[in-house]
Amino acid sequence: MTTPKLRRFVIGDIHGNFQGLLDLLSLLNLNSSDQIYFLGDLIDRGPDSSKVVDFVMDEGHICLLGNHEQMMVLALANLSPNSPVLQMWLQAGGKKTLESYNSQEHLWKHLSWLKSLPNYLDLGDFWLVHAGIHPDIPLELQTDQEFCWIRREFHNMSKPYFANKTIITGHTMTFTFAEVEPGQIVQGAGWLGIDTGAYHPHSGWLTALDISSLTVYQINILTGDSRIKPLSEVVVPLQYGKNSSQMPMSS
Repeated sequence: MTTPKLRRFVIGDIHGNFQGLLDLLSLLNLNSSDQIYFLGDLIDRGPDSSKVVDFVMDEGHICLLGNHEQMMVLALANLSPNSPVLQMWLQAGGKKTLESYNSQEHLWKHLSWLKSLPNYLDLGDFWLVHAGIHPDIPLELQTDQEFCWIRREFHNMSKPYFANKTIITGHTMTFTFAEVEPGQIVQGAGWLGIDTGAYHPHSGWLTALDISSLTVYQINILTGDSRIKPLSEVVVPLQYGKNSSQMPMSS
Protein backbone atom coordinates (compact mmCIF):
# COMPACT_ATOMS: atom_id res chain seq x y z
CA MET A 1 0.00 0.00 0.00
CA THR A 2 1.38 3.39 -1.01
CA THR A 3 1.85 5.90 1.80
CA PRO A 4 0.23 9.25 0.96
CA LYS A 5 2.74 12.02 0.30
CA LEU A 6 3.01 14.53 3.15
CA ARG A 7 1.42 17.85 2.33
CA ARG A 8 1.73 20.95 4.52
CA PHE A 9 -0.97 23.57 4.07
CA VAL A 10 -0.74 27.12 5.40
CA ILE A 11 -4.09 28.93 5.49
CA GLY A 12 -4.49 32.69 5.55
CA ASP A 13 -6.90 34.93 7.45
CA ILE A 14 -10.42 33.43 7.65
CA HIS A 15 -12.23 36.15 9.59
CA GLY A 16 -15.25 34.19 10.68
CA ASN A 17 -16.10 32.73 7.26
CA PHE A 18 -16.80 29.18 8.38
CA GLN A 19 -18.50 28.01 5.20
CA GLY A 20 -15.60 29.39 3.19
CA LEU A 21 -13.20 27.40 5.35
CA LEU A 22 -15.21 24.21 4.79
CA ASP A 23 -15.27 24.82 1.04
CA LEU A 24 -11.50 25.39 1.01
CA LEU A 25 -10.83 22.21 3.00
CA SER A 26 -13.03 20.27 0.58
CA LEU A 27 -10.91 21.59 -2.29
CA LEU A 28 -7.76 20.36 -0.54
CA ASN A 29 -9.04 16.76 -0.58
CA LEU A 30 -7.22 16.04 2.67
CA ASN A 31 -5.79 12.74 3.81
CA SER A 32 -4.65 11.61 7.25
CA SER A 33 -1.00 12.55 6.71
CA ASP A 34 -1.66 16.18 5.74
CA GLN A 35 -0.79 18.98 8.14
CA ILE A 36 -2.63 22.30 8.37
CA TYR A 37 -1.34 25.52 9.89
CA PHE A 38 -3.43 28.66 10.40
CA LEU A 39 -1.79 32.10 10.37
CA GLY A 40 -4.26 33.70 12.79
CA ASP A 41 -7.24 36.04 12.40
CA LEU A 42 -9.71 33.20 12.59
CA ILE A 43 -12.21 35.68 14.00
CA ASP A 44 -14.01 39.02 13.41
CA ARG A 45 -15.77 40.58 10.43
CA GLY A 46 -17.46 37.36 9.20
CA PRO A 47 -20.62 35.79 10.69
CA ASP A 48 -19.32 32.55 12.24
CA SER A 49 -16.18 33.22 14.26
CA SER A 50 -17.16 30.83 17.06
CA LYS A 51 -17.65 27.99 14.58
CA VAL A 52 -14.24 28.62 13.02
CA VAL A 53 -12.54 28.54 16.43
CA ASP A 54 -14.49 25.43 17.43
CA PHE A 55 -13.30 23.64 14.30
CA VAL A 56 -9.62 24.55 14.64
CA MET A 57 -9.65 23.67 18.36
CA ASP A 58 -11.52 20.37 17.95
CA GLU A 59 -9.35 19.24 15.04
CA GLY A 60 -6.17 20.06 16.95
CA HIS A 61 -4.66 22.22 14.20
CA ILE A 62 -1.86 24.67 14.99
CA CYS A 63 -2.93 28.30 14.86
CA LEU A 64 -0.82 31.41 15.41
CA LEU A 65 -1.86 34.53 17.28
CA GLY A 66 -3.26 37.17 14.96
CA ASN A 67 -3.89 40.82 15.73
CA HIS A 68 -7.63 40.15 15.95
CA GLU A 69 -7.17 37.36 18.49
CA GLN A 70 -4.88 39.66 20.45
CA MET A 71 -7.48 42.44 20.37
CA MET A 72 -10.18 40.07 21.58
CA VAL A 73 -8.07 38.81 24.48
CA LEU A 74 -7.16 42.34 25.57
CA ALA A 75 -10.69 43.68 25.06
CA LEU A 76 -12.34 40.99 27.18
CA ALA A 77 -9.78 41.41 29.95
CA ASN A 78 -11.46 44.76 30.64
CA LEU A 79 -15.20 44.74 30.05
CA SER A 80 -15.72 48.38 30.86
CA PRO A 81 -17.88 49.78 28.02
CA ASN A 82 -15.58 52.81 27.90
CA SER A 83 -12.42 50.76 27.43
CA PRO A 84 -10.59 52.02 24.30
CA VAL A 85 -9.34 48.49 23.56
CA LEU A 86 -12.87 47.10 23.73
CA GLN A 87 -14.23 49.81 21.46
CA MET A 88 -11.40 49.31 18.96
CA TRP A 89 -12.06 45.56 18.83
CA LEU A 90 -15.82 45.98 18.43
CA GLN A 91 -15.30 48.39 15.54
CA ALA A 92 -12.78 46.03 13.90
CA GLY A 93 -15.30 43.21 13.65
CA GLY A 94 -15.54 42.12 17.26
CA LYS A 95 -19.28 42.87 17.42
CA LYS A 96 -19.99 40.08 14.92
CA THR A 97 -17.71 37.76 16.86
CA LEU A 98 -19.66 38.33 20.09
CA GLU A 99 -22.93 37.75 18.21
CA SER A 100 -21.66 34.32 17.08
CA TYR A 101 -21.62 33.00 20.68
CA ASN A 102 -24.70 31.60 22.41
CA SER A 103 -23.24 31.43 25.92
CA GLN A 104 -20.57 33.03 28.06
CA GLU A 105 -19.19 29.57 28.83
CA HIS A 106 -18.53 29.00 25.14
CA LEU A 107 -16.87 32.42 24.85
CA TRP A 108 -14.60 31.96 27.89
CA LYS A 109 -13.55 28.50 26.69
CA HIS A 110 -12.38 30.01 23.42
CA LEU A 111 -10.75 32.94 25.17
CA SER A 112 -8.63 30.57 27.24
CA TRP A 113 -7.49 28.80 24.06
CA LEU A 114 -6.73 32.07 22.27
CA LYS A 115 -4.46 33.11 25.13
CA SER A 116 -2.34 30.01 24.50
CA LEU A 117 -1.66 30.66 20.80
CA PRO A 118 2.02 30.98 19.80
CA ASN A 119 3.41 34.01 17.99
CA TYR A 120 5.29 32.05 15.34
CA LEU A 121 6.19 28.56 14.18
CA ASP A 122 9.53 27.43 12.77
CA LEU A 123 9.15 24.52 10.33
CA GLY A 124 12.81 24.51 9.33
CA ASP A 125 12.40 25.52 5.69
CA PHE A 126 9.50 27.88 6.40
CA TRP A 127 8.82 30.26 9.27
CA LEU A 128 5.18 31.13 9.94
CA VAL A 129 3.95 34.33 11.59
CA HIS A 130 0.79 36.40 11.36
CA ALA A 131 2.08 39.85 10.36
CA GLY A 132 5.85 39.68 9.97
CA ILE A 133 9.05 40.50 11.76
CA HIS A 134 11.10 43.66 12.27
CA PRO A 135 14.24 43.47 10.12
CA ASP A 136 16.39 45.40 12.61
CA ILE A 137 15.46 43.66 15.89
CA PRO A 138 16.87 40.33 17.14
CA LEU A 139 14.21 37.63 17.16
CA GLU A 140 14.32 37.15 20.94
CA LEU A 141 13.54 40.84 21.51
CA GLN A 142 10.51 41.01 19.24
CA THR A 143 7.01 41.09 20.71
CA ASP A 144 3.32 40.80 19.80
CA GLN A 145 3.60 44.29 18.33
CA GLU A 146 5.90 43.00 15.59
CA PHE A 147 4.52 39.47 15.16
CA CYS A 148 0.85 40.54 15.09
CA TRP A 149 0.86 44.08 13.71
CA ILE A 150 3.95 45.05 11.69
CA ARG A 151 3.59 46.13 8.07
CA ARG A 152 5.80 48.69 6.38
CA GLU A 153 9.19 47.90 7.94
CA PHE A 154 8.72 44.22 7.19
CA HIS A 155 7.37 44.69 3.67
CA ASN A 156 10.20 47.05 2.78
CA MET A 157 13.00 44.67 3.80
CA SER A 158 15.74 44.76 1.17
CA LYS A 159 17.19 41.38 2.19
CA PRO A 160 15.79 38.23 3.83
CA TYR A 161 15.69 38.07 7.63
CA PHE A 162 16.57 34.37 7.52
CA ALA A 163 19.25 32.96 5.26
CA ASN A 164 17.74 29.50 4.91
CA LYS A 165 13.97 29.75 5.36
CA THR A 166 11.02 31.63 3.88
CA ILE A 167 8.64 33.63 6.08
CA ILE A 168 4.92 33.20 5.35
CA THR A 169 2.45 35.78 6.63
CA GLY A 170 -1.18 36.83 6.55
CA HIS A 171 -2.42 40.14 8.03
CA THR A 172 -1.99 42.51 5.07
CA MET A 173 -4.35 41.87 2.19
CA THR A 174 -2.35 41.27 -0.94
CA PHE A 175 -4.43 43.49 -3.23
CA THR A 176 -3.44 46.51 -1.11
CA PHE A 177 0.04 46.32 -2.65
CA ALA A 178 0.65 48.25 -5.85
CA GLU A 179 -0.13 46.35 -9.06
CA VAL A 180 -1.42 43.26 -7.25
CA GLU A 181 -4.83 41.86 -8.23
CA PRO A 182 -7.32 40.22 -5.84
CA GLY A 183 -6.36 36.59 -5.28
CA GLN A 184 -2.69 37.06 -6.10
CA ILE A 185 0.06 36.25 -3.58
CA VAL A 186 2.90 38.67 -2.90
CA GLN A 187 6.60 37.86 -2.60
CA GLY A 188 9.10 40.10 -0.85
CA ALA A 189 12.69 39.65 0.29
CA GLY A 190 12.53 36.23 1.92
CA TRP A 191 8.77 36.22 2.53
CA LEU A 192 5.37 35.40 1.04
CA GLY A 193 2.06 37.07 1.93
CA ILE A 194 -1.04 34.91 1.49
CA ASP A 195 -3.89 36.94 3.01
CA THR A 196 -5.98 37.44 -0.11
CA GLY A 197 -8.83 39.26 1.65
CA ALA A 198 -11.55 36.66 2.13
CA TYR A 199 -13.87 39.04 3.98
CA HIS A 200 -13.35 42.03 1.71
CA PRO A 201 -15.91 42.83 -1.05
CA HIS A 202 -13.06 43.73 -3.40
CA SER A 203 -11.69 40.17 -3.23
CA GLY A 204 -13.45 37.31 -1.43
CA TRP A 205 -10.53 34.93 -2.03
CA LEU A 206 -9.47 32.57 0.76
CA THR A 207 -6.08 30.93 0.24
CA ALA A 208 -4.23 27.80 1.30
CA LEU A 209 -0.62 27.28 0.21
CA ASP A 210 0.84 23.78 0.10
CA ILE A 211 4.43 24.55 1.04
CA SER A 212 5.54 21.02 0.14
CA SER A 213 4.62 21.37 -3.54
CA LEU A 214 4.24 25.18 -3.78
CA THR A 215 0.66 24.79 -4.95
CA VAL A 216 -2.04 27.38 -4.25
CA TYR A 217 -5.63 26.38 -3.44
CA GLN A 218 -8.28 29.09 -3.41
CA ILE A 219 -12.02 29.53 -3.07
CA ASN A 220 -13.96 32.75 -3.42
CA ILE A 221 -16.58 33.15 -0.72
CA LEU A 222 -18.43 35.79 -2.76
CA THR A 223 -18.70 34.02 -6.11
CA GLY A 224 -18.21 30.35 -5.23
CA ASP A 225 -15.31 30.05 -7.68
CA SER A 226 -12.38 27.78 -6.87
CA ARG A 227 -8.97 27.18 -8.40
CA ILE A 228 -5.77 25.21 -7.92
CA LYS A 229 -2.62 26.68 -9.43
CA PRO A 230 1.16 26.50 -9.08
CA LEU A 231 2.47 29.28 -6.87
CA SER A 232 4.47 30.59 -9.84
CA GLU A 233 1.23 31.48 -11.65
CA VAL A 234 -0.29 33.62 -8.88
CA VAL A 235 2.71 35.17 -7.12
CA VAL A 236 3.76 38.79 -7.69
CA PRO A 237 7.37 39.69 -6.76
CA LEU A 238 7.51 43.07 -5.07
CA GLN A 239 10.13 45.67 -5.85
CA TYR A 240 11.88 46.93 -2.74
CA GLY A 241 10.60 50.36 -1.77
CA LYS A 242 8.06 50.54 -4.62
CA ASN A 243 5.32 48.02 -3.88
CA SER A 244 4.72 48.49 -0.17
CA SER A 245 1.05 48.38 0.77
CA GLN A 246 -0.81 51.51 -0.28
CA MET A 247 -3.72 51.26 2.17
CA PRO A 248 -3.25 50.65 5.91
CA MET A 249 -6.01 48.05 5.94
CA SER A 250 -6.00 45.51 8.74
CA SER A 251 -7.13 42.06 7.81
